[in-house]
Amino acid sequence: MVDRFGNIAAWLRDRAENIAALLLVIMFVAFLVQIFMRYVLNWPVGWSAEVCALAWLWSILWVCSFDLKDRDQIRFDIVYAGLRQRRRQALTVVTSLVIATLYAISLPATLNYIGFMAVERSDYLDVRFDYLFALYGVFAVTMVVRHLFQAWRALLGVPEGSADASDEGA
Repeated sequence: MVDRFGNIAAWLRDRAENIAALLLVIMFVAFLVQIFMRYVLNWPVGWSAEVCALAWLWSILWVCSFDLKDRDQIRFDIVYAGLRQRRRQALTVVTSLVIATLYAISLPATLNYIGFMAVERSDYLDVRFDYLFALYGVFAVTMVVRHLFQAWRALLGVPEGSADASDEGA
């Protein structure tokens, strides 16, 4: 049963990486189109810059939500690294709970704002902003889940470097 869930998780991780790669390809192609249109045909187009910006935004939120491993995150651990294991665990629990709480508290207002943005549309593509920013709601929920899971693991005393679902992008 564990192997089956491990295979499903690995398949989902691979699809998340595929979507992130697709977003980068879209951004790159739009960038090339912009260069070609502006400098070869002397006919600048605005939609390509908008596609680049939106693909960049979505790639960041997508990767942070589904593909970023805990060990890949930037940390300022000058104090943290000098602590003993028990204090490190306690600090991990506290900071993870604070982060999860802040995201959870902000979630209703975030979802409200995303819903409100249905009245605005992008300049060139004419796409509603609530569709464009919907992924931020998913990102906020995944941050709550990720940090609660991280706090739980620290409470259980699971070493930080061990392979787990949070390190594998869940």
